[in-house]
Amino acid sequence: MKPVWQVEMREGSIYLPQKNLWCDARQAMDFCFVSHAHFDHLATHRRIITSEGTQSLMAARLPGEREELVLPFCQPYALDGQTEIELHPAGHILGSAMLRITSEGESLLYTGDFKLRSGRSAEECTPPRADVVIMETTFGLPRYVFPPSEKVLRDIVHFCRLTLDDGEVPVLFGYSLGKSQELLSSLADAGLPVMLHPQTVKMTEIYERLGVVFPAYRTFQATEVKGHVVICPPQTDQSAWLKKIKGHRTAAITGWATDPTAVYRYQCQAAFPLSDHADFADLLRFVELVQPRRVYTVHGYVEEFAQTLRERGFEAWALGVDNQLEMGLSLSPQKTVIAAISPGPPGKREKRPANDLMVFAETAENVGRTPKRLEKSTC
Repeated sequence: MKPVWQVEMREGSIYLPQKNLWCDARQAMDFCFVSHAHFDHLATHRRIITSEGTQSLMAARLPGEREELVLPFCQPYALDGQTEIELHPAGHILGSAMLRITSEGESLLYTGDFKLRSGRSAEECTPPRADVVIMETTFGLPRYVFPPSEKVLRDIVHFCRLTLDDGEVPVLFGYSLGKSQELLSSLADAGLPVMLHPQTVKMTEIYERLGVVFPAYRTFQATEVKGHVVICPPQTDQSAWLKKIKGHRTAAITGWATDPTAVYRYQCQAAFPLSDHADFADLLRFVELVQPRRVYTVHGYVEEFAQTLRERGFEAWALGVDNQLEMGLSLSPQKTVIAAISPGPPGKREKRPANDLMVFAETAENVGRTPKRLEKSTC
């Protein structure tokens, strides 16, 4: 039976040749799904599919002429006579979306960046079921499990209050789109006066036009900054902008704060693991929710997370790299042979007694079935 979906990695971007559709392509393409408005997911495409929130944010960040198919969440749209598409909230930033495509009764889900944990400034992630998933795996190692967001936010507020009590200015590093708005929303209950970097103000005003309500804030003024918490994009110690703030303490707000070297990497005094991506535990939970027959991993620890999924009985491939498949083989006649990647659906692999000849034959069969590279592989 010919597979319905074919997935290719071209020039670092995902391509679905049956629909001539790119997903978050990094270069200008004819037809592309744009999952959200971070710069590393934008380009000057001729035609795009996107959400209402991303359309507004993209217009501010990447103005220009383009044909836009703007879809509300969870409403099916007939792309052509055989294909239906639907957007689902990804929970990453405001407007971030997953794309679900159904054709000939088979569904494919492209996640873009996502997180399952609830936030205060983005729609809650609602992953649908799908036969094939292309998922981001930024934090695809077991060591990247984040503490509860409530605890992290309490720690951030504590850092800010201690810094203010010492007569200094707390400066929180967060990207101007997404992380800064989440921080601003999360500080609402703390009653701390906040100033925002001008770039952050621009993005925050678009959020407000889209209906998100924030606590009071001011645009940064160096002469009046004392007594305020400052939220700004990441800065280096030597940045001219940061030097305007006399007596400051800086903190990076990032999932990479779980690494012990984070304060050195971000040149700051503290680091707090608040992320707009799924951590390792939620990556696993996501796959369990969607229950795909096949998973493609992209971005981050792709090979490691694909292997983790294979160990749990899913067929999983890391896109854009050579996949080294581990095979659980035994030469003992009393043991069984189970290949890490098998042709049947997950959970339905046949176990049977093995002898040396059978082990060799099955190993050869599985190796022959396995493509050496996954720049192009069928689903």
